[in-house]
Amino acid sequence: MRQILLSTIKILISAALLFFSLRKINLYDLAARIQIESLGWLGLAIAVTFLQIFLGVLRWREISVECGAPLETRQAMRFNVIGTFFNQTLPSSIGGDAVRLWLVARAGAGWRAATYSIFVDRAIGLIALAVVIVATLPWSYRLISDSHGWTALLLLDLAALAAGFGFLLIGALPWPWLKRWWATHHIHACAVIANRVLFSREHGLRVATLSIAIHVVTVVIGWCVVKSIRAPVTFGDIFQLLPPVMLITMMPISIAGWGVREATMSLAFGYAGLIANEGVNISLLFGAVSFVAGVFGGLVWILSPEKAAKGAAPIEVPGSQ
Repeated sequence: MRQILLSTIKILISAALLFFSLRKINLYDLAARIQIESLGWLGLAIAVTFLQIFLGVLRWREISVECGAPLETRQAMRFNVIGTFFNQTLPSSIGGDAVRLWLVARAGAGWRAATYSIFVDRAIGLIALAVVIVATLPWSYRLISDSHGWTALLLLDLAALAAGFGFLLIGALPWPWLKRWWATHHIHACAVIANRVLFSREHGLRVATLSIAIHVVTVVIGWCVVKSIRAPVTFGDIFQLLPPVMLITMMPISIAGWGVREATMSLAFGYAGLIANEGVNISLLFGAVSFVAGVFGGLVWILSPEKAAKGAAPIEVPGSQ
C-alpha cells in the first residue's frame, strides 16, 4: 500500500506540473519543427546518452571496488542500462537505483556493499553537479537578470554544496558515536568510503574527472536537442541553465523527473530572459531521448539472466559486511 501511495503521489505531481507546463506550448508547432535533419540530432543525443551511461559505469566501478562490490565493465553496463529502464519507463516507486542495488546484491556482493556502492555513487554525483554549477555562477549572474532567479540559483547551489561537503565531513570526523549509533552508522561508513575514493591517488582524479564529464555530457545532450528544433538558444545558455534544472529534477517527487523538469526549465528560461516555451520544448525532447534509452534498457532487462532467473534464488547477506 505504501508503494502504491508513493507511486500515485508521484504520478499526480508529474501530471499536474506537465498540465501547467504544456498549456504554454503548441505541441503541433513543436512536431512541425522536427524535420529530417532533426532526427539526426536526436539520434546523436541518444548515442551521447549511452556514452553518459558508460561514463557512469566507469565511475561506479571505481567506487564499487572500495565498497567491496567489484563489478566487471560489461556487467556494470548491463546493470546501469537496466536501471535506466526502471528510472524512465515505469510509474512505480521501484527506481533504477533500487534495481541496480538488487542486481549487485544478487550477483553476490550482499545488501550492505551493494547499498553503499549506489549511495556513494549518487553522493559523489551530487557534489560534482554542485561544483559544475558553482563554476558557471559568474556567467549565470550575467545571464539571469532577475534578482529573485539568481538568488534562488545561489541558494540552491549552496544547499547542494552544504549537503555534499557535509556528507564528506561526517566521514572525516573522529567521533566514535558516529560509528555506533544506528542512525549514523551507515551514513558514516558511506562517507568514509566517499572520502577514500575522492582523496586517494588510485581513484580520486579518475572519479572526479568522470563525475564532471558526466554532467558536461548532459549539457551536450541538451545542446543536441536544441539543434534538433533550431531553438534560439546558445550552448552557453544551456551550460548555465541545464545543470541547476537537473539538480532540482533529482528530487524524487515525480516519475522520472517529468513535470518537474518542464516546469523548472520554463522558469529558468524566463528568468534568463529567454522564451519560456522553448524551455518546455527542450525539456520534453530531452525527456523523450532519455525515454528511448530506457526502452533499450527494457530490452536488455528482458534478455538478461537476472530476469530469466525470476528472482527464485535467495540473496544472502554476509554477516562480515
